[in-house]
Formats: sequence, C-alpha cells, structure tokens
Amino acid sequence: SQFAHRHQEKLPSLFDFIILQVIFYEDKNFQGRRYECSTDCADLQSYFSRCNSIRLDSACWVLYEKPNYMGYQYVLTRGEYPEYQRWMGFNDSIRSCRVYNYVYERAELGGSMMEFLDDCPSVYERFRHHDIHSCHVMDGYWTFYEHPNYKGKQYFLRPGEYKRFSDWGASGATVGAFRRITDF
Repeated sequence: SQFAHRHQEKLPSLFDFIILQVIFYEDKNFQGRRYECSTDCADLQSYFSRCNSIRLDSACWVLYEKPNYMGYQYVLTRGEYPEYQRWMGFNDSIRSCRVYNYVYERAELGGSMMEFLDDCPSVYERFRHHDIHSCHVMDGYWTFYEHPNYKGKQYFLRPGEYKRFSDWGASGATVGAFRRITDF
C-alpha cells in the first residue's frame, strides 16, 4: 500500500517519499499467487509463472513480456487491471518491469514532461533542452551533473518531487547529464 512521508532537509526544500508498488497476480480478477514489486526487476520468472491481473498503487510502470526488459512493452499508470486484455496485453507473460522517472521543462512540474529510465550522458542530445526546472524521481537514487559527460557540479536526488532546481541544491536549471547511483 501507499503512504507519504514528509521530511524537512537542512536546505529549504521539501521531499515527498512514496513507496512504489505493482502487484502481479497469476489469475484474473486479482486471484491466485501474487508478487509485490517496488523497484525495477530484470527477471520476474521466479516469482510467478503467468500474469493475468495487476494493481498499481502509484507511479507509471513499464512492463515487459520477456526478461531483461525485452519483448512487448506495456506502459501502465496507477489503477487496477483485472485481466491482461485491459492493459492491451498480447498474452499473460510479464517477465520484467521498470518504473518511470520524469524531468520537466518548467518549475512546479510544468511544461514539457520528459521520461527517463537510464543514465543520460547528454541531456541536450536526448531531450533537446539544456535546462531542467523540476523533476519527479519515482525510483532509485540519481546524480545530476552540471555539464555533459558527467562533469561539473553534482547534485544528489532521491525519490520525491523537486518542484524547482533549488530543491536539489542547484543555483540554476542547467543539467548536462544524469546517472543512477548503483553502488552504496
């Protein structure tokens, strides 16, 4: 289930933390064996043999027919899907999943929204924008870099909404690159 927790940082910023969750069910109408997932998973095969219904408590998820983020892709938003045809599935095979993260052209999560899942060595080459004014990190921990190719000032981002660049500690909206932090 979903809950929100507010935490005040030393910087004047407010972060909303959300536990992301997708629940996979082997049978239709949320019956049978189930598996709860709260982060990216490259191989779901050991958790269930088929997927005929899904509940998403929050966020936007990409589900893949095959392991390692391969095969048919299904983009699902928060809600209930009592049978695989409801998410336009071709079959009952879901073998990997990822949660989307978003960056925005303007403050307050406004303007053009751009989605990302992976590292980005050049924000301009991928999105045709130099500036990121706000961001919603749904999953994982990320570093924003001031310049392309992971150079310049660095800013640590954890799950939450960043309604303006000052929320992640920057003095300007220029972001040249970003990458997921994988080692702690």
